Amino acid sequence: MQKQRRNKVKRLCAKAALDLVPDHGIIGLGGGETISYLAEDIKEAGKDVKVVTPSDHTAQVCKKLGLEIVDTKEVKEIEIAFDGCDQVGSDLNAYKSGGGIHTLEKIIAKMAKEYVLLVDETKVTDKLNNKVPVVLDIIPEAVNHVTSQVEAMGATVKKRDEHLLEVYYDTLPELEEIDKNLKMITGVIETSLFYQIATKALVASEAGIRVIK
Repeated sequence: MQKQRRNKVKRLCAKAALDLVPDHGIIGLGGGETISYLAEDIKEAGKDVKVVTPSDHTAQVCKKLGLEIVDTKEVKEIEIAFDGCDQVGSDLNAYKSGGGIHTLEKIIAKMAKEYVLLVDETKVTDKLNNKVPVVLDIIPEAVNHVTSQVEAMGATVKKRDEHLLEVYYDTLPELEEIDKNLKMITGVIETSLFYQIATKALVASEAGIRVIK
């Protein structure tokens, strides 16, 4: 029953997002069930759009639906991009730590004229907290260097795999400081903190949709 309610909320969020999808052009679609529902809605609505995605699963869904996929490296600008997240604050800063593809996601987000997060109410907080780690996409050869540098900043590091390190804070520094200091470490490609990137969030609950701008 709970799963049915979650799916209902996700479908509601996808329907709301469809209203923002242009009739033509290139759009970005991230990963997750809500994005898959949005892809279905786009096809059903007959939108003549091409899709850029960092997600293999979303790419497969789009191909099955007959939506055209464009390689990210062939694109310079995207009309609008949609994605989920692990946590989003009322200031639209967000963590995208779970999937481990945040570098590609951030590239697409930066190319988009508008970057919209699709979430349910449980993902929203007043300000980001330390319940979700900041994940670093790293060059594997830099693992020991990056780990020592992050630990010197007072954080704890856990290795997820050879490319990804999870950073945990007992007391969360200012987000601007996190964003700046972690990306300055040699060997760090990107972080899962999306600082001042999202332009809007559609927040779905059983009561309906609210928009954070």
